[in-house]
Amino acid sequence: MDARLEKDHGVDVYLAPGVRTPFMKSRGDFAHYSSIELSTPVLQAMIRKARPDLLLWGQVIPDPTISNLARDALFAADLDGSIPAYSSVMACASSFVMAIQASGMLGRGGNHLVLVGGVESMSHVAFSVKYRVTERLLGEFAADPAKGYDSFSRLTREDFDLPTRGWSSRAPGQSMGDFMEITAQEMGISREEQDQVALLSHRRAVAGQDSGFFNDLILPFGGVERDSLPRRDTTMEKLGKLSPVFDRSGKGTLTAGNASPLTDGAGGLWVGDQEGFRRLSVEPTVRLVDWEMAAVDYRKEGMLMAPARTIPRLLARHRLRADEIVLWELHEAFAAQVIANIRAVMDPKYRRERAGVDFDLGEFSWDRVNPHGGSIAIGHPFGATGARILSQAVTELSVHPKGSYGMVSVCAAGGQGAAALLERV
Repeated sequence: MDARLEKDHGVDVYLAPGVRTPFMKSRGDFAHYSSIELSTPVLQAMIRKARPDLLLWGQVIPDPTISNLARDALFAADLDGSIPAYSSVMACASSFVMAIQASGMLGRGGNHLVLVGGVESMSHVAFSVKYRVTERLLGEFAADPAKGYDSFSRLTREDFDLPTRGWSSRAPGQSMGDFMEITAQEMGISREEQDQVALLSHRRAVAGQDSGFFNDLILPFGGVERDSLPRRDTTMEKLGKLSPVFDRSGKGTLTAGNASPLTDGAGGLWVGDQEGFRRLSVEPTVRLVDWEMAAVDYRKEGMLMAPARTIPRLLARHRLRADEIVLWELHEAFAAQVIANIRAVMDPKYRRERAGVDFDLGEFSWDRVNPHGGSIAIGHPFGATGARILSQAVTELSVHPKGSYGMVSVCAAGGQGAAALLERV
């Protein structure tokens, strides 16, 4: 999808970092905060900078009592009720895709500045009652509330859809880890390669903490000032001792150490045009040049392989080689997922046959990937990851010379994904 906004309606789109809560391991320090409570301080802190024309705020695993998280969060934060607000969902790419949606609204409908972001409280995931049970209970409550309460009190574990396999894809009933394990084995991605990516993610995130890189990106909350998940003491030896968690047949290579952890947190991002940035009192430094969304049929190909479509299409469209990209900010759902997608991107046969791209991408440098760590080390609260990764990328790209390019990519459950090409201006 070509979304070159200059050609479409003459609007340059800029991104500015927002703030986020520290990212914490689920059922940890933020376990007693709801998604609304995690969102509130982020929204309040950001809106002190400027009043947005629109709020886009999402969550991947919703609270069944909330129909429009963005609107409820707006009121919970005591923000201006005249600001329209809505939520969108595209699994782990949700707030990333909402930034793309926001870019298309600028210069139209009076929109010049949009606050984008999301939240996930993996500590508060609702259990669902099976459809047949719901139908029966609703009928009973309508006819005789006493009978309905009596039936409800006698529900058993068989009446619930419990997350015993994690958050599985509905149709095949397999988790993203199950799918990624298959892809890793098919592509011959070794355990050592995966652990090396994970180790680098932790080392770079810790270095970022020590250098103060995250200071302006993280809003202290709940007595916590920094992400809890980056591990200073991790080593290849320690990572190598962890057991596979998805395939325990002896062939498995995905572990808790080389996968992103279940995480609680919220984060935001600014998307605006020149007028919007004047309101922010910020000089634009990074422009959203273009974006691409793609999907793969996970019945035929790996669930998390959409970035292998989005990245080469974006590069080819702008006649850019991989070695001309100074920053690669890639979501690390799993270390194997990052490795698999980059291998595919740099494989001419794959590019031609799967992505439809016949363009020489040159050489890829792993040294330019996630310079301050990725989701394996920092954490992955589904609805907030897109805003986190874009805010981090803008901060990183801003120190490069004008005219430098950055590539940001996020995969998503269901075989989907999105990427964005950024330029330092």
